[in-house]
Amino acid sequence: MRLPFPLAANPAATALREQAEALAEAFPPLVAEAEHVANTVAQGVHGRRRTGMGESFWQFRRFREGDTAASVDWRHSARSRHLFVRESEWAAAESVWIWRDASPSMEYASDNQLPTKKDRATVLALALTSLLVQGGENVAPLGGGFAPTTGRTAQRRMAHALIDKPADGAAAPSLPPPEHLPRYAQIVLISDFLSPVEDIVASIKSYAAEGIRGHLIQILDPAEEDLPFSGRTEFEGVEENLHLMTGRAERLRKAYYARLNLHRDRIMEAARRVDFTFAAHRTDRAPHTALLALYGALSGAKETRKPPRPGA
Repeated sequence: MRLPFPLAANPAATALREQAEALAEAFPPLVAEAEHVANTVAQGVHGRRRTGMGESFWQFRRFREGDTAASVDWRHSARSRHLFVRESEWAAAESVWIWRDASPSMEYASDNQLPTKKDRATVLALALTSLLVQGGENVAPLGGGFAPTTGRTAQRRMAHALIDKPADGAAAPSLPPPEHLPRYAQIVLISDFLSPVEDIVASIKSYAAEGIRGHLIQILDPAEEDLPFSGRTEFEGVEENLHLMTGRAERLRKAYYARLNLHRDRIMEAARRVDFTFAAHRTDRAPHTALLALYGALSGAKETRKPPRPGA
């Protein structure tokens, strides 16, 4: 389900070079904002309840950048041309993996006074990383190729994962990358979740099948929930070659609300079935509330507030 937006408010029409420059200029303020959000929330929360499963063996994996020599299992590595690290279930239980959607639809902002969905998602990802490492948690960017770690190393890796662009210049995918994670790890997926619902459900089910707990944060611009446009309006797809001209955009509102609510309900139901949490956040709201709800979900709080239904 990719939603169309008016041409006048479509950031996809901006040249790629201008987008890259804007991102580079905005990143230091985003880091500062994330730290401010994290420190504000940290004053009102307690440490996350840990559920370590002991030091029993979980798996061997290939040595990666950031691993220490002490973590190498030299006996197992001697049987191969590669170095291997021995992972325990305790280490798996302590890891949190974070993914932020960077696909073209996340560049949208309906007003110059609002952050893009991508910028808000970046702030939440960085703020959550900061909050977790303050509690000694091991964090890693999902799909970044890094082992979970804590402290400044975790924050630096997360920042690079969020700002570095693919070497081939390809557009970022709309769904999290498939990756084998240790049992008892938790994943945080921050996206607008406007891809086809079947693809979203398949993605979260693949993680749940490996015993991973997950938390979904849907980031939407207020215009995506309210469809405030009236009169003659031309809509253009953000990620597809889709155009729609309507003489009275307000007539689309009721059907639009119904479709958006159905889309969200199907994701929420799929998440509930696999014990994932779901929360919705609008870019015209303060990020602190979303971060607090997310941190509570990671702490094991089962109660989640169902987001208001568009058009209600």
